[in-house]
Amino acid sequence: MNWTSGLLGFAAGLVISVVTAPAGVSGAVFLLPVQVSVLGVPSPAVTPTNLLYNVVAGPGALLRHARAGRLGGPLTRLLLAGTVPGVVLGALIRVFALPGPAVFRLLIAVFLLPLGLWLSWRTLRPPRGGRPVRPLSARSTGGLALAVGTVGGIYGIGGGSLLGPILAGRGTPVAQVAPAALASTFVTSVVGAITYALLSLTAVGSIAPDWPLGIACGLGGLVGGYLGAHLQPRLPETFLRLLLGTLATAIGGLYAVQTLT
Repeated sequence: MNWTSGLLGFAAGLVISVVTAPAGVSGAVFLLPVQVSVLGVPSPAVTPTNLLYNVVAGPGALLRHARAGRLGGPLTRLLLAGTVPGVVLGALIRVFALPGPAVFRLLIAVFLLPLGLWLSWRTLRPPRGGRPVRPLSARSTGGLALAVGTVGGIYGIGGGSLLGPILAGRGTPVAQVAPAALASTFVTSVVGAITYALLSLTAVGSIAPDWPLGIACGLGGLVGGYLGAHLQPRLPETFLRLLLGTLATAIGGLYAVQTLT
């Protein structure tokens, strides 16, 4: 890594996390194409590098949430119980099965694009006179967390980008979703990065993270995440839901374009 790529990585992490942290998204899903297309991180090393970004960046937003008394609770514990074993499984799949990125991009586009549009539409045009949407049950939330952890282990994305829109769309306030999703992303990224580091000792190929670049991006995310979490309680629930819906739509659209090109 040279100084130019390091500064670019820091700036990318800072800008992305300021925008995404209020909605409970680490920003790693947006950083992934930057690392591949701009910074030239090889595959599959880009996955643990992205996880390293989450490890370094995560404490910024979590510290702010902890100081405000918004960290912890049953939702956080439930998400961790599913995502931690999922990320280990995902790392094993990534190293030994090597799924193609095209399938992943297509699935993310098909999943997040309509979900983001639906969440934005429901926020702008809430149903009148209908029954309120029930939050997911504990069992469904745990199963969802396991699936998201596995995807995060394979592709090194922040689980909040997937968990947030679903939980918010099912009626959980974003103020509860954001700290729980960020805590889940941080812990599973620590586990995932360690798993990849251990697998790199025996497997062939670029499996270990790009440590200097991951740390540079993470330091930018550390500052940006703290600022974003500081803004979160000052933003109305409607704005946060729209932000989450917009982020989900943007992620889905980004991967749809990459799939078609």
